Amino acid sequence: MAPVLDRFLKYVSFDTESAPGADCFPSTAKQKVFAQYLVEELKGIGIADAAMDEFGYVTGTLQSNVDFDVPVFGFISHMDTSPDMPGNNIKPQVIKNYDGGDIVLNKELGIVLSPKNFPKMLMYQGKDLITTDGTTLLGADNKAGITAIVGMVEYLLEHPEVRHGTIKIGFTPDEEVGTGVDHFNVEKFGAQFAYTVDGGTIGSLEYDNFNASSAKVHINGQSVHPGSAKGKMVSAVLVAMEFQGMLPVFENPACTEGHEGFNHLNSMKGNVEKADMSYILRDHDAAKLQFKKDNMQDIADYLNGKYGAGTVEVEIKDSYRNMLEKIKPHFHLIETARKAVRMAGLEPVEVPVRGGTDGATLSWNGLPCPNLGTGGFNFHGVCECTTVERMDRCTEIVLNIISLYAE
Repeated sequence: MAPVLDRFLKYVSFDTESAPGADCFPSTAKQKVFAQYLVEELKGIGIADAAMDEFGYVTGTLQSNVDFDVPVFGFISHMDTSPDMPGNNIKPQVIKNYDGGDIVLNKELGIVLSPKNFPKMLMYQGKDLITTDGTTLLGADNKAGITAIVGMVEYLLEHPEVRHGTIKIGFTPDEEVGTGVDHFNVEKFGAQFAYTVDGGTIGSLEYDNFNASSAKVHINGQSVHPGSAKGKMVSAVLVAMEFQGMLPVFENPACTEGHEGFNHLNSMKGNVEKADMSYILRDHDAAKLQFKKDNMQDIADYLNGKYGAGTVEVEIKDSYRNMLEKIKPHFHLIETARKAVRMAGLEPVEVPVRGGTDGATLSWNGLPCPNLGTGGFNFHGVCECTTVERMDRCTEIVLNIISLYAE
């Protein structure tokens, strides 16, 4: 097998940053450059049908080596990196046998990675820690997942004595901008079940995520010279503030955790004549999310009654749904993953996901698909890290899952 570190460092050398709001798919052509590299790598280790389609999805198949029925499983990771931080010209630093102290990422810029700010670093003492140089993200989200999956495939091809069913491989673009599986053909992919392998604590099992919606609130005011405005002016920005003030005070992200949902005012701009607000709405409970959506419309109706019809317009769009409803009928996916994690010497970590994954949409599109953590942390920033040992352990967990289903 190729060394994990070498493979990961090669992957992060590709700039695969995605772009929000693009009118093409994938959102950046450079993602296809990495995708084509992965196709050639998969073919080189023995996946003859590895291919990239017109949307940039990479797929391949490892055929079963047993003569009894085993469910067809998919393992899926995304290729893009977050647009929150530069993803080009990444210069990883490898700290061998990390001692638990501060790490100077960039002396010139005065950027230090310290366990005082990131206590989780202490978990990685004695490990080979991979960091950035303080100017970019690292790309472990989610090239660590791709590293684990390709390592799993290569191991199985080199060890034909390990029994397994048919395995489908899928690498997707644009997950970081929320459109990663918009064109993913579940039927063509051909798996009955799947796991995304994407970020999070090693040993984590994620299958209970937010239901998500977005809301655009448009305020139409009436501008009048302030010297003669009495009884005439309707300030759009003041109405916008009134709208925000009528939402529950403690339902903003800074006051919530666990299964608590929120209304998040993401952006606001305007003047007396026009104002626009952008919200994201989240809740694990679909009924509670519906209440949040209805509440926004009720507030708009009240303000329209106060200031005149058409003053406040609310547009709400659903983004993704909680996969839990689709996982429950196939809970063997979680039970088997728990066993696989324990076989790797770890204890499963199961917490509600305060976000979404490609697996949420795939689950609702007919492919039940919980998520497995890869062991990285501090994603989307210059303090992003992972370790060689955690990527190895992720591959081990995936191999355990495959073996358990082929017993």
